[in-house]
Amino acid sequence: MTILTVKHLNIVDLKTQRRIVKDASFSVQKNSCLGIVGESGSGKTMTVREILGVNPRWIQSEGEIIFEGRNILKDNEKQRRSIRGQKINMILQDAMTAFNPIEKMGVQMKQTFMQVLGVSRREAERLSLESLKKLNFSDSLAVYKSYPHELSGGMLQRCMIAIALVLKPDIIIADEPTTALDSINQLEVVNQFQSLKEMTGTTLILISHDLGVVQRLADSVIVMKDGEVLEQGSVTDVFNEPKHAYTQYLVSTRQQLSDSFMNTLHSGGNKEYDYGGESPEKL
Repeated sequence: MTILTVKHLNIVDLKTQRRIVKDASFSVQKNSCLGIVGESGSGKTMTVREILGVNPRWIQSEGEIIFEGRNILKDNEKQRRSIRGQKINMILQDAMTAFNPIEKMGVQMKQTFMQVLGVSRREAERLSLESLKKLNFSDSLAVYKSYPHELSGGMLQRCMIAIALVLKPDIIIADEPTTALDSINQLEVVNQFQSLKEMTGTTLILISHDLGVVQRLADSVIVMKDGEVLEQGSVTDVFNEPKHAYTQYLVSTRQQLSDSFMNTLHSGGNKEYDYGGESPEKL
């Protein structure tokens, strides 16, 4: 069952007259994970921000984004705001910027639940602590009483997932959720996303340049470059039998770098390889 459909979406920056996204069309199936991959500037983040309605005012779009049976691009700001949070939730790339640095995590979580769900302060506190426990923090109460700067990037990502766990949105958009994390925290966050999907049955849209993360989490994938959707299909088909030359390049490059990395390990680290500034798990 389709939960979201994007049809012939065009996004233009009115300041520069540059078309950022060009005639993009795709659909998202309920209870699935769609991966969107592409290099920086490919238009993937602008596309999902348009789904949420949070692009700057000088960004103009046309086309259709069908959600709940209507084109939400035609909604006014009040209608779009009613969708954000409880129906479509976004987990940001930089977890630190998602929280107020001068408020403790518990206060921010309570305020979110009271505002979005309309629950009492006591119920919001219960929901906050319960969700943190589900995310396997060793001391959830300590996290609850901490300021954002006292927590690691991985812990902050898990706090955002904990909030999403309570809000139970129809769709969660995760924008490069593992980019700023080390490999251990990356694995931890990926595992938490898998658990979130299993526990809530929510639909995920995962934006990433990390093909390994997409291959692990996504059911289907679209490949974007220069604002265009070049290829789309199931993860198995796109990764195993890529049709477009750009997709073939992405897949083969990741495989070459992974092979080089494994060769380095097997040789005891005596050989040096140039990854062009990127670790193999990032490509």
